[in-house]
This record gives sequence, structure tokens and C-alpha cells, in this order.
Amino acid sequence: MKSKFHIYCKYMFASGLASTVISCSNTRFLKEGQMLYTGAEVKIENDTISKKEKKELQAALEENLTPKPNATILGLRPKLYFYNITSEPKKDKGFKYWLKYKLGEKPVLLGDVDREFNKDIIQNYSENRGYFNAQATYDTISKNKKAKVIYTVRPGAQYLISNVKFQQDSTLVNQEIQNLKNKTLLKNGKPFDLDVIKAERDRIDNGLKEKGFYYFHSDNIIVQADSTVSKNHKVELNVKLKDNTPALATEQFSIDKVIVFPNYNIQDVKKGKYKIPMDTDSLAQYAYDDIYVIDPEHKFKPKIFDRALYFKKGDLYNRTNHNLSLNRLISLGVFKFVKNEFIVSDSLQHKFDSYYLLTPRQVQSLRLEALGRTNSASYAGSELNLNWTHRNFFRGAEQFKAAVFGAFDVQMGGQSDAKNMYRAGANVQLSIPRIVAPFRFHSSSAFVPRTNITLGYEFQNRTQYYTLNNFTASFGYVWKENVRKEHDLKVIDITLVSPANVTDLFRQETLGNPAQQRIVDKQLIFGPTYSYTYTNTMEPRTNTFYYKGTLDLAGNITGLVTGANVKKDKQKNIFGVPFSQYAKIENDIRFYHKFSEKTNFASRLIAGVAYPYGNSDQIPFSRQFFVGGSNSIRAFRARTLGPGSFDPRTLPQGFAFDQAGDIKLEMNAEYRANLYKFLNVAAFVDAGNVWLINDVEGRTGGTFSKDFLSEVAVGAGVGLRLDFSILVLRLDLAMPVRVPYYEKGDRWTFDRINFGDRSWRKDNLVLNIAIGYPF
Repeated sequence: MKSKFHIYCKYMFASGLASTVISCSNTRFLKEGQMLYTGAEVKIENDTISKKEKKELQAALEENLTPKPNATILGLRPKLYFYNITSEPKKDKGFKYWLKYKLGEKPVLLGDVDREFNKDIIQNYSENRGYFNAQATYDTISKNKKAKVIYTVRPGAQYLISNVKFQQDSTLVNQEIQNLKNKTLLKNGKPFDLDVIKAERDRIDNGLKEKGFYYFHSDNIIVQADSTVSKNHKVELNVKLKDNTPALATEQFSIDKVIVFPNYNIQDVKKGKYKIPMDTDSLAQYAYDDIYVIDPEHKFKPKIFDRALYFKKGDLYNRTNHNLSLNRLISLGVFKFVKNEFIVSDSLQHKFDSYYLLTPRQVQSLRLEALGRTNSASYAGSELNLNWTHRNFFRGAEQFKAAVFGAFDVQMGGQSDAKNMYRAGANVQLSIPRIVAPFRFHSSSAFVPRTNITLGYEFQNRTQYYTLNNFTASFGYVWKENVRKEHDLKVIDITLVSPANVTDLFRQETLGNPAQQRIVDKQLIFGPTYSYTYTNTMEPRTNTFYYKGTLDLAGNITGLVTGANVKKDKQKNIFGVPFSQYAKIENDIRFYHKFSEKTNFASRLIAGVAYPYGNSDQIPFSRQFFVGGSNSIRAFRARTLGPGSFDPRTLPQGFAFDQAGDIKLEMNAEYRANLYKFLNVAAFVDAGNVWLINDVEGRTGGTFSKDFLSEVAVGAGVGLRLDFSILVLRLDLAMPVRVPYYEKGDRWTFDRINFGDRSWRKDNLVLNIAIGYPF
């Protein structure tokens, strides 16, 4: 104990010494008369505003000051240190250049700080927040070749809005402005705020765009402030149209003709193929209802544009329908570029034609994918996928996808009679850009709803054990309410698993192990599935959120009609195959926090339960939960963990990868940081497990109980991510720190960690190589 204490003392002393050296050594690189700028502080002297308002004003003012001092970590400036200790590189590339100018950071000196300019910024910002009498001074404090600037602000009293007037006149545009004033952002009693005034101008502009004023702009609005008509620091606001507003901005436009060019190409325009605008007689041959589709080669059915476009002849222009039409055209998935132009056709009647210039994507594409993998059981494998996509299958923007694949996993360097795995299969999907149903489905979303039909087959052969034939089919709908909310409903989702060539060897090795025997059970799973996704992760926020909930109901109506009850009677069959009956729900919740442009925190919680009843006493193996692997608990290999405290080491080697459960709980946390351009690092902790609802022979400790928390596995590690834009190559090195199948009370493994032991490293360090982030 004493020797460890001495080691800790030495470590702390060395760390402190290193910190002191780095901190002090930066100033020794300064030239005579130079001082390192360490930042600025704003002090506010005002007794009339609250502490909260003072704190908010102080933070805003400090944020606007320039330049920013050199970055610090725990009070140190390592980036500046790397810059200082690296000599000037001879070339603008190479390791030395990267170390000095990319990893390193040039010193920010006091001479770089324009204190008068910052003082003006402080006064202007304060005035924009209603402190019209703000005064600022500054003072410089220096010591040991370091300097900081203290800015003292005396903002005075903040001016409040006493009255808001919307100036009236007889013009049509002014009448519409008057209709918008009830929802004004400018409220009596609120502080004068330039940002709020700008937001009010934008609000009026947006409102007018909805009423046909296409050429109007927020700059056409002026808000006049008068602080002389009221006492006690009050200001009156007058909202009016600028005197020099262009006449075109005050006119209300409606749609004359809607013209679509679905094969638009800029190169053909240069050759004179497109002449815009076209005369009415020329357009007549392309008329479809209220639109004109210029498609001489008939590559697209005109009705797809009738569904996607919200503008019709005679409609008053509004921005909502403008944006909806563009977004729906893009979401069809068949156009690479979408351009919209409005050209005045009748200036007296205030009408314009709406042109849609659409550049198609490549109609067909063929993609070949290959990947390799290995695992700790000396298995190596490869997979080959060939994918073909047609984006306009029936000339109605239908997407047809077909794929064939083959894969194998073979034991390398092992015995010749190893149980190798071979897989092959094919699947097809037809995605129709509308809801195909006996009922009418109307969506005002910017996203086109889709009907998806899929068929698939997979052949699995585990040599010397069994062969499985898997057939899948589904029919359903996908639609989005908006950019955040998406629904995916499969009205019918069918899976048929048919075993063949089950060997005596397999039956012998799984004797007394029903969980493994179920792998080769005949299974018929059918019923609806529904998932709902909500996310705002695409928005530029500090905190973002993702949620996906999935509900899977199998065999419920059939089980009710047939009166199936496996506890009282034999399983009911359909065409000689017992059908599964269960209810399954899964929730995936993710939270992201952005510390800075280069650092962020990501977390995930997954909770799910699958309950068998009626015609089933167990959940089908293919629909159970699994944990472990590169996108789950990374310290444990895929499907080797659980259920509960069951020890997978007691199983034959080939079956240690097939652990499943009916209940799943998983938690992940990850700190991510960018080091340099494409190079990112991470530190993570994963925890979780799966459990069984009913007792299963051969799975001792696998049933869910009140002690489930003691059976949670924990892993931790570090990762390296190479972000090449088109893909992210991820390497995560993890180790278990809590193993649920160890003896209770002895499951934490911190005291067993020994990086210097080769045997320990082989058994505990797990390298995951994957594409993309885990969550």
C-alpha cells in the first residue's frame, strides 16, 4: 500500500511539473515587448437591471469581442505549445507543417487586440438591446508577459416599448400588413431589441409571401424608433413601408400556367433546345389537367407531377405551396436537381407562369459491395452483394430494387470438419410514390408517401448441422408528417423458416438444449408491424434528440379466431406449419449534446420486450433480441452475451454466437472529438443484457428476475474514426469491466486488468471494425 502511495505521489508531482513547464514555457518564445493575450472580461456597472439580465448581457458582450485567446485545456495551452516548439517548416505540407499549423495554434498577442474597436462593439451591442446611453471604458492588466483586458460598461437604464403603431394607407399591401399586426412580436412593456425588430420584419415578409406578394422583401419594411415622445426611458415604434419600395413588391401575383420540363439539362439549354417561355399553342399538345408537361419522349407519366405540384392555374401565389412543391419533387427520388422559375406573363393582371426545370438522376444503377470479417473463434468470412436499382420502373417514379448476395464463414487453421456457414439469397422491392389502398389518403407533407412491396429468399447452410430456407414478404406504407416525424406501417409482414437436412450430429449436440434446437424449428410469422421515428438531429442545436418506437404483432387475429392456446392444446398450424403469436415492442432513445464544433457527447437507451402467448410459448428465434457486437455492447462479440447470467462458455464453440432473449436493456454513452480534419477519436461505455421471460432448459440464470440489474454487463473502450465524407471507417477497441456470468459479487473486473499480459489481452480486448457510427 505504501509503495503504491509513493507511485501516486510521483505521478502527481510529474503531472504538476509538466503542467507548469508547458504553461510557463509558452511565454519564453515571445519577443521583447510582446505579451500573450489571455482574454477579456466585461464588467457591468448598473443597479437598475436584475442579476440574470446582467449575466446574460455580460455573456453576450464577451462573445462578441475579438480576437479570441489561444485555446486552453485545464488552464494549459497545448496547441500554442506545439506551435512554439516546432521550427518553421520549409514546405506547406508534411508532418512538421501539420504539427505547427494544424495541431498547433499561432499565439494571440496583446498587439492583435483592437481595444477601441471592441469598445465600439460593446456600445453598439448595448444600444441594440435598448441601452441607448451605454458608455464603455477599458483597462489592460499585465503580468509575466501575459495580458488581459477589462472592459467596464455603464449601460444605463434599458428603454422599454411604450407603443407600437402600424402606419396605415390605402394600398393592398398595407391592408395585408394590417391583417398581420395582431401577432406582432413587438409588445408594449418589452425591452427595445434590434433582433426582435429584425424578426418582426421577417414575420411580415413571410406573411405577405403567403398572400401572393412574391417580390416583397423584408428590407421594404422600416421600424422607426422615437424615444423623445415619452419619458422614463420609453420608446415608441412605428412600422411602415419604405418610401422607395419598388412597385413590383407591392403587387399581388397569381399563377397563370404551370409548365414542367422533366428532362431539363443545362447543356441542352446552351444548344437552344429549351425556349422559355413557350407560346400557348405550342404548349397545348403537352396539357394534362391544369399543367403542361414538356416530355416529348414520354419518360414520365404526367400524373406524378399533378400529385406533386400544389400550384394550379388561378391560384394565388404563396410560399408554403412553393416550398411544398419543390420538396415533393425532390422526395420522388428520381430527380437530381430541381429548379423553379417564375416569369411574369401578364403584368397588368399580375400573373406569372411557374416553370419547373427538373434534371433526372441516372435511371438505372448497379452497385457491387464486398466485405470481409473475422471473429475470435478463428472464423473468417466474406460477403458479396450485387444491387440493381431502377428509379422510374413504370414511368411513375417507382423505384425497383433487386439484390443478390452470397456469403461464407469458414474456420481458418482449424480441423477439416469445421462447421462452416454458407449463405445466399435474393430480394426485390418495389416502392411506389403514393398510397396504394382502397381508401383515399391525402398528405400535405413536403414528403411523398410511399407504398412498399418486398419479397426475399435466403438459403443458409451450416455444414454438418442443418440447412435453413427463409422466405420473406411484406406490404406496407411509409409516410412523413414533416422533416422530424416518420411513420412506417407494414400491413402484412410474413416470414417463413423451413429447415432441411438437419443432421444427427446437430440433434446430438443440442440434446437437452431446447434453446438451440429452436434454431431449426419450422416457423411461420405474420402480422402487422409499425414504427414511429421522431428526430431533430438534423437541426443546428446544442441538444438534439432521436426516438424510434417499434410495435410487432404476430398471429393475433388468427390466434383469436382459432382459439389457439399452447398451454392447453397443441399448436395450431397453417398448411402444416405452426404460426407464431406474440407482441413485441422496442424503444430506441438517443440524446446528443454539442460542446463545441469539435467535441460532442452521444448517448443511447434501448428497451424492449417480446411476450409470447396463445399459439406460442417462446418468441421465434429470428425475432428475439440480441446484444454484443460493433453497434451494441462492444466489449462482447455479437450474440455471445446473455441471457441474464447464463455462461455461454458452457456451450459447444459453434453455438456460443446464438444467445438471444425476450427482454432487452442497453445503454451507451460516447464522448467524441475531432483531432484533425478526417481524424476523430472517442471514449465510450456500453452496458446492458438480454433476458428470457419463461424458463428455458439449458439456460440457467437466463430468466428475468428482480435481480436483473446485477446481471447487466458493462464494457468500455476507445475508438478511432476516419471520416472520409462518403463513409466513416470506425475502429473501436473495448474491454469488459463487468461480466454477468462471473460469480455474483465478483463480476467487476477492474482488479484483473493487465495490459502487459498477452493472454489477458487476447481474452479481453475486442477490436470492432465497422462502417459508420454505432448510434
